[in-house]
Amino acid sequence: MTLAKVQPILDRLFAAATKDAWPQSYPADPQGHADALADIYMPISADGGKLLYSLIRAARPETVVEFGTSFGISTIYLAAAVADNGTGHVYGSEMNASKLAAAQANLNEAGLADHVTILPGDARESLAGIAGPIGVVLLDGWKDLCLPVLKLLEPKLSPGALVVGDDVSFATMATYLDYVRDPANGYVSVEFPVEDGMEISCYTGV
Repeated sequence: MTLAKVQPILDRLFAAATKDAWPQSYPADPQGHADALADIYMPISADGGKLLYSLIRAARPETVVEFGTSFGISTIYLAAAVADNGTGHVYGSEMNASKLAAAQANLNEAGLADHVTILPGDARESLAGIAGPIGVVLLDGWKDLCLPVLKLLEPKLSPGALVVGDDVSFATMATYLDYVRDPANGYVSVEFPVEDGMEISCYTGV
């Protein structure tokens, strides 16, 4: 299983993430925000990563989209699942150039680079060109942009697609949660209790 093979890399990256030191302030604009936090890992939890791996192994999507790649910890879980499925591709997004390079290097080290394309720039632009159908989406970038990114991708979601929003305990995720928890918007949604919480939403297409 690929996940077991890449575990030492994940362990090293998680250990580095424990040293995250957040600045006192940073610019409000997305690019300035991303560049100010260029050294901050902001990873998903290990349990969250295992959950993502399991979801993709079960769903067997042809296209996986990740908003917010950072250093590529979550991307490794996504790519490992795609590799073990023997089908599919992961499209990531990252605004900061140094993080994108680091994530690419980590994927190369893990032997998973062929399964991933990381798109540079603002996800609201870079992800617009991805062709559907999209089977799994991970939203783990700036929290106030999770809903705009979801709405961008929504016309390309396959019926039954899984959308995972990370850090749902954050107040800045409230608008996103209101949206996916309203059945009128076409989702069946449930919170999963890993670290800061993940919201798993199934797109019904209705």
